[in-house]
Amino acid sequence: MTSRRKFTSEFKAKVVIEAIKERETLTELSHRFELNPMIISRWKKEFLSKSSIVFGRDKEDDLNDKERDIKALQAKVGELTMERDFLEDACKRAGLK
Repeated sequence: MTSRRKFTSEFKAKVVIEAIKERETLTELSHRFELNPMIISRWKKEFLSKSSIVFGRDKEDDLNDKERDIKALQAKVGELTMERDFLEDACKRAGLK
C-alpha cells in the first residue's frame, strides 16, 4: 500500500500561481509538477475562493498584535508600580527616606 503524498503550502502556492499565470496548459503543469490536473484545478479554485482573506487578515492580525502588546505593557507597568511601592515602603521603614 502506498502512502499519500503531502504537499507544503508553499508548493501548492507555487503551483497555483503558475496556473493563474496561464503560461502553460493544465496538462503541461501537471507533467511539470507531477500532479493530477484535477488537483491543480482544486487548489486553484480553493486559492481563488479564499484570496480575500489575505487582505482582511492583515488588519485583524495587526489589531491582535497591538492588543497583546498593550496588555503586556500594562502588566509590566503594574509590576513596576508594585515594585516601586514596595521599595518605597521598605525605605521608609528603614528610615532612608
